[in-house]
Amino acid sequence: MSNVAPIVRVAVPGPLHTAFDYRWPRGASAPDAGIRVRIPFGRRQLVGVVVETDVTSELPAGKLRTVTDVLDTEPVFPDELRGLVRWAADYYHHPLGDALATALPALLRQGRPAVPSSEKTWRATAEGLDADADALARRAPRQAALLARLQRERRLTAAHFPDWQGDWRGGLDRLAERGLAEAVQAPADPLAQGRGDANPPTLNDDQRAAAEHLQACAAFEAVLVDGVTGSGKTAVYLEAIESVTRSGRQALVIVPEIGLTPQLVERFAARLPCAIAVLHSGLSDGERLGAWIAARDGRADVIIGTRSAIFTPLARPGLIVVDEEHDGSLKQQDGFRYSARDLAVARGSRLGIPVALGSATPSLETLYNADRGRYRRFHLPNRATGAPMPRFRLLDLRGQPLRDGLSSGLVEHVREHLGHGGQALLFLNRRGYAPTLLCHECGWVAECDRCDARLTFHRHSRRMHCHHCDADRPVPTACPECASPDLRPLGLGTERVESALEAAFPDTGVVRVDRDSTRRKGEFDRRLDAARRGEARILLGTQMLAKGHHLPAVTLVGIIDADQGLFGADFRAPERLAQLVVQVAGRAGRAERPGEVVIQTHHPEHPLLQVLIREGYGQFAREALAERELAALPPFSSMALLRAEAVGVEAPARFLRAAAELAGELGVEDVECLGPMPAPMERRAGRVRAQLLLQSASRAGLHRLLTPWVPRLAGLPAARRVRWSLDVDPVDTL
Repeated sequence: MSNVAPIVRVAVPGPLHTAFDYRWPRGASAPDAGIRVRIPFGRRQLVGVVVETDVTSELPAGKLRTVTDVLDTEPVFPDELRGLVRWAADYYHHPLGDALATALPALLRQGRPAVPSSEKTWRATAEGLDADADALARRAPRQAALLARLQRERRLTAAHFPDWQGDWRGGLDRLAERGLAEAVQAPADPLAQGRGDANPPTLNDDQRAAAEHLQACAAFEAVLVDGVTGSGKTAVYLEAIESVTRSGRQALVIVPEIGLTPQLVERFAARLPCAIAVLHSGLSDGERLGAWIAARDGRADVIIGTRSAIFTPLARPGLIVVDEEHDGSLKQQDGFRYSARDLAVARGSRLGIPVALGSATPSLETLYNADRGRYRRFHLPNRATGAPMPRFRLLDLRGQPLRDGLSSGLVEHVREHLGHGGQALLFLNRRGYAPTLLCHECGWVAECDRCDARLTFHRHSRRMHCHHCDADRPVPTACPECASPDLRPLGLGTERVESALEAAFPDTGVVRVDRDSTRRKGEFDRRLDAARRGEARILLGTQMLAKGHHLPAVTLVGIIDADQGLFGADFRAPERLAQLVVQVAGRAGRAERPGEVVIQTHHPEHPLLQVLIREGYGQFAREALAERELAALPPFSSMALLRAEAVGVEAPARFLRAAAELAGELGVEDVECLGPMPAPMERRAGRVRAQLLLQSASRAGLHRLLTPWVPRLAGLPAARRVRWSLDVDPVDTL
């Protein structure tokens, strides 16, 4: 046996495009790619991932440092997942170590053991199971309620009390002192056990065709399930997933929003008799690690998660589903800028399993792939309930009096639908009370000190908030320029419209759903439940309400300001507006009552609105794709965006000019450099931003440039004075 310690190559988190060589510690088990190690790195100790073993280093053996600690006995990254992350790091030209760290739960990035964490669990004792909770209620009502719940559920943890009012821990401790309960440290259980539906809903012919095709797929295929809102796309997924889990395989379901996860989990649990794990940023680090391990070990049959769940290890993969595949939330916008939708397709291809992409408003890229036969397409043209699609009406606001954004026509439509027993959902994609606070005397406007943006006035908290950098300050009592107390809010936000609705309908419950009103855990579900129970007849919200929610009593959808997205600078702005209008309109008339959609606009003749209301999203998409082709924009070309920022104005421009010169020196044909140019919001969070756009008619041509170009950017002298990042396939060029 050789006395020479083997050398391993370790990828470390950070902006480093190279891995580093280390000696393996003597006495440790043989190294394996995919395990985590703790290593000395400069003066720090970092957690890295072994990416190669038994390598020959270019450095002399005496200069190599030794791995400090081996953290795993077996790889945390199985070969398949490590290969996916390496492919993604190459495609997005991102440092491998940072990509690997992004793919791990936070606790594993910190070096914690890859085992489920434990949590404090309260259980009823034998005496507690026999005790009379009602008798205890006279002396200690809180303890009685907790005892009754323990008797019913047998075990309780912190996860059971997201909305509990009062000191539940103290109550359980008192029960333990009485001998009615006991507290133990037990492994956290991340799984929800599905109940299974013995009589699932019958699928219509279109749904059945899509589900049967997914069930029959024995190899990779990307399948677009393109269905109108309410067409039963989730029922198609469930039918396919039931078949997958019945055959002993796992299904991974990716959703764009945390808000969609609880209702989706409940629906899956009601339909499927299997173990379900959930992964999203609203969970604790311990809960996420437990779900990740349950998926890796094969104990979870179905894994439901947001964007980062695409990196979940699967013991027996069978199907990947991406719901609302068009949603921009599926693209990571900082750090490792990956698209979960695109990685789902890549992973399905590597695993040899089908991938279902679902949407009522598919992205133009996905429709382009379907048109060219790369994806199989199933169209669901009708609502699953048989309900008709809502009728559209444009309200011309030109010359019309408005009260806090509400026209008399929209108010009358709300009153009419309420009078017929329906509910109204009003949509405005701007939170706060008003986007501008103005001095009526001198014209002073409240602006963010760190961004090229105005501060949004929030009346409930009496604060001014920047929605770009999170700067926050109280509303001044007088103008800081002229000392006038006449400060006036201008423009619309959901708080202001809420006040107008409460004034117009004083006897009707109004519930507002936006990021401000749903900050408390469980508040989002509470507000939707109030709407479903009929306690709130009018719903008002941002895009949190626009997709995925089934509100059967809603018969009217009112879009308060459709003009926000009509003239955006980003070439994707029309597509986003069309998707948002169709998605929010789809909340209307999903049950037996017909639905109506009223759109307030100062531009009723605008071609986008006219096409949407007369011919639908499909025709809009065809026209938009034709325009993109004429303009040589994605998906008919490929883009990458190099962004740079610094405290001063000159440093970003100097770096980007040097980057453009370097690109020219590399001599790759068919790649056009546009810029440098200031970012549309040039100053954000106290830093000045600029960007360089690279565009090519050939994806391969673009990557032929990026592959040698990106590693050399860090070596440019101007790079030391800026923070820079590369975004391949950007969904936002602003």
